[in-house]
Amino acid sequence: MNLQTLGFTPFFEQQLRDTKKQLHAARIVQQHKHAYRVQGEHFNWLATVSGSYAFHSLHATDYPAIGDWVLVEQMPGEEKCLIHRLLERKSVFTRKAAGVEVEEQVVAANIDIVFLVMSLNADFNSRRLERYVVAAWESGAIPIVVLTKSDTCDDVTPFLQEVESVAIGVDYVVTSIVTGEGLEKLQHYLTRGKTAALLGSSGAGKSSLTNALMHNETMKVAHIREDDAKGRHTTTHRELIQLPSGACLIDTPGMRELHIWSEQNSLETGFKDIERYAKQCRFRDCTHQNEPGCAVLAAVEHGELEVARLQNYFKLLREVAFIERKTNAQQQLAEKRRFKKIAKQQKALNTKRLGHTCNNTL
Repeated sequence: MNLQTLGFTPFFEQQLRDTKKQLHAARIVQQHKHAYRVQGEHFNWLATVSGSYAFHSLHATDYPAIGDWVLVEQMPGEEKCLIHRLLERKSVFTRKAAGVEVEEQVVAANIDIVFLVMSLNADFNSRRLERYVVAAWESGAIPIVVLTKSDTCDDVTPFLQEVESVAIGVDYVVTSIVTGEGLEKLQHYLTRGKTAALLGSSGAGKSSLTNALMHNETMKVAHIREDDAKGRHTTTHRELIQLPSGACLIDTPGMRELHIWSEQNSLETGFKDIERYAKQCRFRDCTHQNEPGCAVLAAVEHGELEVARLQNYFKLLREVAFIERKTNAQQQLAEKRRFKKIAKQQKALNTKRLGHTCNNTL
């Protein structure tokens, strides 16, 4: 396996200076709950993080994720290895982890393209697409909307109009694995050494799309429910697959909801139309609620801006503000934990030195 084909670029190569000889560069190609599978130039091994790595990791994002590049050491006589170091990521798609705790979760790392997959049926959701677009811009990768199952749709025009209105400036591809529509266009993005990630809800057709691009049945496929067009989870782990074109494709479990982990700038990029109207408001600090001379509210009144889109924008603004408040508090707690670890290590070292001194005295 050629590392360059796997996506190993000079960005990662320059991080290998002063690397120990027994450590090898490898990419995370499978991510399970407590283990990984890594691919290197001459090996494909099961992997776990070393004890030292785990000890110095304070957050979930400190651990490797699918698409990451790591430095590994083979266990003597086994097809297994320990992960000692995580190389700096060039891009990363994250979200708020499911549950009550406010924690950032890495969905896919070191990706060049994010395919935002949505099916052309009753499960199509403009508000969900808005969230995906914001998160995609935040990742540092290029978003592409992939509309699947066009063979089941009598008229794609309304869907395309929706995409153009909520994913402004984002390319889209209409596809069907039954007729083959759009597959050749997708291949133009999937060139040698590039990495793309498929993201979307269950039943959107991600696994079927992967099989079509692989020309085989690599991923399991499940049928959607006929009553509401919602799908079942068929991909239960994250996996990076090498395509015949030489590109890498990451398939991920479906996400019914995406709680974004973003910044204000990415939100503005995803809602360029609202930001454009906002610049025309009478007041710079206009909240677009009830101020006089608000160009955003005027656009809604004149039918130029959908009220549901503006409401979703406000909702995402509140989420971003909430995340910022929580993360600032958590960073302070993490810093306290880090100093506590250092103090504990120093105390153990001093105790060891004291014991050594007493033994020498005796």
